[in-house]
Amino acid sequence: MQALADVGYETPSPIQARAIPLLLQGRHVVGLAQTGTGKTAAFALPILSHIDLSVPAGSGPQVLVLAPTRELALQVAEAFGSYAAHLPDLRVLPVYGGQGYGVQLSALRRGVHVVVGTPGRVMDHLEKGTLDLSGLRHVVLDEADEMLNMGFAEDVETILAGTPEDKQVALFSATMPPAIRRIAEQHAPGAEQVTVQGGSRTAANVTQRYLFAPWPQKVDALTRILEVETFDAAIVFVRTKQATEEVAEKLRARGFSAAAINGDIVQQQRERTVEALRSGALDVLVATDVAARGLDVERVSHVINFDIPTDTEAYVHRIGRTGRAGRSGDAISFVTPREKHLLRAIEKATKQTIAEMPKPSVADVNATRVLKFTESITAALGDSQLPVLRDLIGSYAAENDKDPLDVAAAIAVLAQDGEPLFIEDEPEPPPAKERPAGPRRTTWRIAVGKRHRVEPRQIVGALANEGGLRRGDFGKIDIRPNFSLVELPELSAQTIQKLSTTRISGILIDIRPDRGKPAGGKGPGGKGGGPHRSGEGRDKKPRHKKSDPR
Repeated sequence: MQALADVGYETPSPIQARAIPLLLQGRHVVGLAQTGTGKTAAFALPILSHIDLSVPAGSGPQVLVLAPTRELALQVAEAFGSYAAHLPDLRVLPVYGGQGYGVQLSALRRGVHVVVGTPGRVMDHLEKGTLDLSGLRHVVLDEADEMLNMGFAEDVETILAGTPEDKQVALFSATMPPAIRRIAEQHAPGAEQVTVQGGSRTAANVTQRYLFAPWPQKVDALTRILEVETFDAAIVFVRTKQATEEVAEKLRARGFSAAAINGDIVQQQRERTVEALRSGALDVLVATDVAARGLDVERVSHVINFDIPTDTEAYVHRIGRTGRAGRSGDAISFVTPREKHLLRAIEKATKQTIAEMPKPSVADVNATRVLKFTESITAALGDSQLPVLRDLIGSYAAENDKDPLDVAAAIAVLAQDGEPLFIEDEPEPPPAKERPAGPRRTTWRIAVGKRHRVEPRQIVGALANEGGLRRGDFGKIDIRPNFSLVELPELSAQTIQKLSTTRISGILIDIRPDRGKPAGGKGPGGKGGGPHRSGEGRDKKPRHKKSDPR
């Protein structure tokens, strides 16, 4: 319960309220729920309560969570760590492609209680004999439909087949296609199905906006927004502890009263910082999600997502820090060009359209500064010291033969403390050189084709996750009988090395530049279009190993 209080949970979400009691009873559960409904806590909390820490971790993991992507695997592993903050002996290990084996092998040798992994990397460890699943008590398939969509059905089946029969199974999915239903019937017989409607709804009194801001422009956009927006207090959310300190320091350098809180800040210091925000001694708080859990300060009028969250539940929690006690609030999210999909996911989950806002212009900032300057003059005109200071300035002007307006302007310069009152327009960037439309691509050949029953989505998923490619890097995909041709940019030696062990449908893809074999796949080597290293000889003994979304 203390861990839940630490992360700010107050009431369970619908999926948590229905799934947790069943899992605590030891029942199999199939949960149909969208992303952002609190699924992770729904399975992690009851499972943590069942882990037997008296059993040596070296005996093998008690919990296995399978996730379709390395990002989700890391997110789930971090959640387990947060919920188990008061179980210091608990060991959680994320295993995924893209990370060297050394770290994972060392942790597995020392022993762990919970393994959270992508199917491909889990299969790697099983084949190497470095992961023992004989002691498993709980298995979770998170976003099961997504795993199957990415071509991991055989891997999932193989992994489940090697687990104890008396394990407890929790399967969470947004949809229930026949393949998911078959897995549930086979490995979770008699499972209780829990269905909840997605839609983490946000408060109606919070105005939500977003701003397209490439990473190098984020700090400038943030300072302009803080100048132009009328706010009482603001919380700026970033993803990492280091970023809290960096952003807070940059804001202080620009004249804002800002401080950072993160997981490394001791509780006493955190309490002092929050109290300063509450009292008005501090105006801007830069925080991570975990550090801001449960934060309730009424004067927070603005929440700014300097880094847009990857999880919709985190977004709902963040903007819930404003609009408290019936007050109105504003939430502004910075979105980089590559993060548009996160924005759409948030809109879908919250069932709300988030309006785009322009970056405040130089004219907007200067107009705001003039307004604040004149307002400060008006306020000062009522000060009791005014008669004395007027006489002093009059005397100075008369003795030095100066215009009193010039003297007043000089005093205003002193008040600026060396900083200009107005900001200037940024210089126009030099015109970009013309580039040919679209990325330049080369045709690459991979040793899987129609007879291996591959589909374009499997090829894209494998190459993107294994090689670090973006979806926009892919051009035409031509699937032939025994091989496929894929248009990609020029690949570095490092990327080719990463892809050298990639498999699709259990077949090593053996990626190489296409040498222009005749169309139809009937080259000198016969139907396959010529001999190559991953030829038909290897197809006889598939290892049922696919590439991992890493």
